[in-house]
Amino acid sequence: MTAETGTQPTGRTSGIDVAELATLFLFAELGEEDQRWVAERSELRAYDADVTVFTQGTPADALYVLLDGGLRLSTSVDAEDVVLNDTTYRGAYAGAVRAFIRTQDPNFQTTLRTTRPSRFLRLPAADFGALVHRQCPMAVHLLDGLYEGIRVTESTMRQREHLVQLGALSANLAHELNNPAAAAVRATEQLRSRVAGMRHKLGLLAEGGVSAELVARLITTQEGAVERAVKPRPRLTALEESDLEDTIADRLDDIGVAGANDLAPVFAASGMDAGWVDEVVEQVDSGLAWDGAFRWLGYTLETEALMDEIEEATTRISSLVGAVKQYSHLDQAQHSDVDVRPGLDSTLVMLGRKLGGIDVRRDYDDDLPRVPGYPAELNQVWTNLIDNAVDAMQGAGVLHLRVRSDDGTVLVEVADDGPGVPEAVREHLFEPFVTTKAAGDGSGLGLDNARRIVERRHGGSLSYTTGPEGTTFCVRLPAGQR
Repeated sequence: MTAETGTQPTGRTSGIDVAELATLFLFAELGEEDQRWVAERSELRAYDADVTVFTQGTPADALYVLLDGGLRLSTSVDAEDVVLNDTTYRGAYAGAVRAFIRTQDPNFQTTLRTTRPSRFLRLPAADFGALVHRQCPMAVHLLDGLYEGIRVTESTMRQREHLVQLGALSANLAHELNNPAAAAVRATEQLRSRVAGMRHKLGLLAEGGVSAELVARLITTQEGAVERAVKPRPRLTALEESDLEDTIADRLDDIGVAGANDLAPVFAASGMDAGWVDEVVEQVDSGLAWDGAFRWLGYTLETEALMDEIEEATTRISSLVGAVKQYSHLDQAQHSDVDVRPGLDSTLVMLGRKLGGIDVRRDYDDDLPRVPGYPAELNQVWTNLIDNAVDAMQGAGVLHLRVRSDDGTVLVEVADDGPGVPEAVREHLFEPFVTTKAAGDGSGLGLDNARRIVERRHGGSLSYTTGPEGTTFCVRLPAGQR
């Protein structure tokens, strides 16, 4: 179809003589009889520039061979046109190239447009298939196996790459979730024990005939201790904390509290000191057995600390779930204006376990435009680049993430201080199945996939610089609105 009318042109048609057909490399080796046979069944078609000769997805009814002019062959990948070939080479062919395969897809796999006024030889698909079967029947089976083998191999390797990446991310996430979950379970068990202790001590106080006034003073003292515990305080060194515990223990011993050495660390960790012990004695002042009162206060402070630990653990779990949603963009539109910084941060969370020995440094511009694109796919790019950087550093080094605005684009740099890309693979690093990892550790499709997402899906560029001091991958994406 033409870009202007949307209709399929027939082209200006004429016949082809055997002499001209014999100059095409595709038919040059045929015998005279077969050349005449092809010439009788073929026709010449002439097209103006910028005309669609055939369209992907329509019935593959013929083989087209370029006689003169120019063609552009493209295919649609994820709703995007990807140019496969742009040539003026005489004899270039396209269309029903697999008509000799019985089980082939009956439709064109590509779209062919002219880039200048052009002439094509058009051979019906059925005739081309019959010719190939007659000329080389065994090659038909070999080529069919080759096509299918390449397709299955690439599909299997790409699927394996995604599964390996998914497995690594799942393992990292499971590890990150397990730590706060285990902390919450442990704190809950300890909290149950401390609450039981508080009930027991309260019962002992009640058996001692404690008055309502004394209970009120105890509760006031309890609330004051809790308020003091939550206030910010200077961080103590190990020696300072030990001295504080000793001071508190000595004061508790002075007033007859049993087990003072067990209670002192609890009070010290909550920000209490010997002066606080004196304040409690002065506020309560009733001749009460101080052992029960201070142990009850100790249970109170431990309970508060355990509840803080549970809150911190559950908040961490909630943050991890939020990072997973940010990474996968499950609740967002597929295409949107993206701030790349949250995607980088969520990727770091997903790879958190692998980053254990890595010093991660972020250098993000504050005033950064958004990028129109597919956030979940961009996160696949960050995952591949960061994962490769960590592998290059063998688990120890400095990972530097830089994001800035640069002349209408957003530039994202992922830099490591590893040994650099080996010289032997530098020119082929972005090619499929090329990898610097050990056998079994990588398929060599990660960078190929990243480049496809950046360049074909987002109209950007992916490049790198490398040397003994490390490697920096640069992703440049067209900027949208701020």
